[in-house]
Amino acid sequence: MSKRKLKMGMIGGGPGSFIGAIHRIAANLDGQIELVAGAFSSDPSKSKQAGEELFLSPNRVYRSYDEMFEKEKALPEGERIDFVSIVTPNHVHFDPAMKALDNGFHLVLDKPMTLTLDEAKLLHAKINETGKLFCLTHTYTGYPMVKQAKQLIAKGELGKIRQVYVEYPQGWLSEMLESEDNKQASWRTDPAKSGKAGAMGDIGTHAFNLAEYITGLKITKLCADINIQVEGRQLDDDGNVLLKFDNGASGVLIATQTATGAENNINIRVFGEKGGLEWQQEDANSLIIRNHNQPDHILRAGSPYLDDFAQANTRTPAGHPEGYLEAFANLYRNFARNLQAQLSGQQVEKAWKDFPGADDGLRGMAFVHHVIESGKSNQKWTDFTV
Repeated sequence: MSKRKLKMGMIGGGPGSFIGAIHRIAANLDGQIELVAGAFSSDPSKSKQAGEELFLSPNRVYRSYDEMFEKEKALPEGERIDFVSIVTPNHVHFDPAMKALDNGFHLVLDKPMTLTLDEAKLLHAKINETGKLFCLTHTYTGYPMVKQAKQLIAKGELGKIRQVYVEYPQGWLSEMLESEDNKQASWRTDPAKSGKAGAMGDIGTHAFNLAEYITGLKITKLCADINIQVEGRQLDDDGNVLLKFDNGASGVLIATQTATGAENNINIRVFGEKGGLEWQQEDANSLIIRNHNQPDHILRAGSPYLDDFAQANTRTPAGHPEGYLEAFANLYRNFARNLQAQLSGQQVEKAWKDFPGADDGLRGMAFVHHVIESGKSNQKWTDFTV
């Protein structure tokens, strides 16, 4: 592996950004990555303020991402940034992502991939064309017990999968927060910044990704009921989706931001011919296994009986809670290990290659497109195409 830390440049994540701070903590957790540059806001004064608060060199805090790409590319190899992390609202994903790749930088991108499906197709093609390493931060795939669930299903422990139920309930948008100058609510409920979906784009994509990741199946059809529960809101804040998978399994996906009092308990239940499993974020260290005519049993994170992917993404001894920040950091660590290996010409362990990529991003944007179109249509089922 390389004998130096990877150098990261960040786009977005300035004052008032929630997700920017999460990305920086996650990237820093394992000591493999150093934030050295950034264009943290479309307002140069706010970008400067962020750079000062992060103790960055003033000459590497940029007024725009175009300036960052130009000046960083001119630096000697080993001094310039190795990759870019984009943590902006959805409408500022595509342009900086394409330019980062064109300028030779690897890329970490917050989900969803882009503003539109057409943009996602172009970005997907650009990633394949350049060969640059790409990570899309679908956080929940980083949890050890989510990886354990995936491996159990892949080994056939549940038999043929029959049903998949996944839900993401939130309640923070139960009121019209976008009318109260709430930055996080304002852009997420604005079609110009969020895209054609609200809740389905923001958290529905996480539920969709989790269902396909854990089961290894692909959704082929869907039938959506999309709602706006808060009067005056422009984008969906609630929805229910019937699913059909490529092995014949059925499913239900629920994503709502108006479940008053709910926080972030994304959860999934999968049932097969031999048994079932259940995982929820509010008890993330536990994976419930259900078998026919037998008592349920619970697998716990940090235990020696877990499979290799779960072990490779476990950080603390059994009984110590691992949560959102650690799961997020697992994505950055796996990305960093792959990039270090690429730079040094070495190989990486199979478990380290397990993080969301360009195909996941493209399918996520196809989900957004089809789920909203289905919600507008009187047709029962919509084919899921990419």
